[in-house]
Amino acid sequence: MEVNLVAVLVATIAMFAAGAVWYTAVFGKLWAKIHGFDKLSKKEQDAMAKTMGPTYGAQLVVTFVSAFVLASLIALLPDQSPYYIAFLVWIGFAVPSDVSAQLFGGAPKGYEWHKIVIAAGELLLRLMIAAFVISLF
Repeated sequence: MEVNLVAVLVATIAMFAAGAVWYTAVFGKLWAKIHGFDKLSKKEQDAMAKTMGPTYGAQLVVTFVSAFVLASLIALLPDQSPYYIAFLVWIGFAVPSDVSAQLFGGAPKGYEWHKIVIAAGELLLRLMIAAFVISLF
């Protein structure tokens, strides 16, 4: 089994960018409302944004891990569609994990299913993008 690290790096960047668009342009207002960011002053929002570097760094690392594992599974299962493998990872591991995390305290009361749908949709999008990128190499 050989994993193309260039493919993994490109997939990581594509996944990270897709997540950024998803949580800003697509669902930014609802995400801000769910977490109360919309109630913060501009000054408070700016101060919060300045402290996000380590969080983005950690997200980049776990995104790389996701891309690497997906690339590994695709390499291990060459007769399967990369999209099918990504879907199985999503439905079998990502969705159940996210549902549990949100239902048991990861979301404000009344917003559990909003967060589940938003997060699960973003996870599926990112995995499909990674499957596409990896399949190009």
